[in-house]
Amino acid sequence: MEFAEEIKKILSYPKDIAITTHRNPDGDAIGSSLGLYHYLNMLGHSVRIVVPSEYPDFMVWMPDVDRIIIYDIEPEESAEVFERAEVIFCLDFNSLDRIDKVGDLFADRRATKILIDHHLYPEHFADYTISNTEASSTCEMIFDFIEGLGDKPMINKNIGDCLFTGILTDTGSFKYATSAKLFRIVAQLLEVGVDDYMLQDLIFNSMTEKQLRLLGHCLHNRMEILEEFRTGIITLTKEDYANFDIKRGDTEGIVNYLLKMKKIVVAAFITEQPTIVKISLRSKGDFSVQEIARRHFKGGGHKNAAGGASFKGLRTTVKRFKELLPLYKDQLNS
Repeated sequence: MEFAEEIKKILSYPKDIAITTHRNPDGDAIGSSLGLYHYLNMLGHSVRIVVPSEYPDFMVWMPDVDRIIIYDIEPEESAEVFERAEVIFCLDFNSLDRIDKVGDLFADRRATKILIDHHLYPEHFADYTISNTEASSTCEMIFDFIEGLGDKPMINKNIGDCLFTGILTDTGSFKYATSAKLFRIVAQLLEVGVDDYMLQDLIFNSMTEKQLRLLGHCLHNRMEILEEFRTGIITLTKEDYANFDIKRGDTEGIVNYLLKMKKIVVAAFITEQPTIVKISLRSKGDFSVQEIARRHFKGGGHKNAAGGASFKGLRTTVKRFKELLPLYKDQLNS
């Protein structure tokens, strides 16, 4: 592992350590943060996790998730964490704008900053950047990180549950970005007591009635299929958010339903937020939605899963997305 000796030296005696991850944290963000948290605690460090905003309800079962400090709710306590921190781990994001105001709390501090991330084009804001765009998830990278420091025997069920969660969610239950190496890691997590069936059930079978009705609304009333470009689009308006009382996490995974259609290659989920329009993109096979997100919507991500934003309003953004599709028609139909 790159920087193994330097980081081993940094962690060789107890320190105040902060862990942070991106806004709207998903399973990989929370899983990698908690997995690293448990490992560093076992080494004797004083560790706190600060996230910019709330996490979805399907993660409330995770070990010590209730100890996470949410900046939007506790800004003063969040600031105190970074004031004390001697080491700051930045997980599952590659630029400070992905963590909003949390970045202002530590950008200029002298604490040692360590970035561990699997997204393309990381910014150079950390003292140590551990980047692997071939990894399925940051959770996979945390497994490699612990192993690279010679501490793989310390990976127990608590750490395993956290890392398995991020791997499971970022691969779409092992549909994307898998490898022989990843499955070997998963096998080792099962060997320390991770219950695959139980975690799949906790993560993917936790919908409320409201969430299921929202899914039905999206598929029946808000879905548009563009057969010529093998693309599906689902949109949600501000009125939809009000009518369904949509909260953080309620729309998780909706975009993936479009890819269940045989001829669909690209799925777009475009939602009207209070100040911006968010765009979530998914794809099958070799078609890269990361390029669309990065070039046209100031975003990024991975080949088969990416996202971005627009300040042009919902209708204009949808129109803009549709206008881009002819540029990729040959790739979409190859």
